Amino acid sequence: MPSTVILKSSYSAETKTLTITFVSGLVYNYKDVPEETYRAMITSGSKGIYFNNHIKGKYAFEKVGVQ
Repeated sequence: MPSTVILKSSYSAETKTLTITFVSGLVYNYKDVPEETYRAMITSGSKGIYFNNHIKGKYAFEKVGVQ
């Protein structure tokens, strides 16, 4: 199901980095995210709610830029 908050996401298992592009165009990298957390997010009924409850504020992040 499309998200109203998250435009797209990708994950690097090598670096445990979750990259999220928000519908606003902002792109962030979240560090040390377990692969299970990423998989749970992409299979959840609401990616935005999952992100807010399980990722936001729990992992270090950096703003990558704007798409």
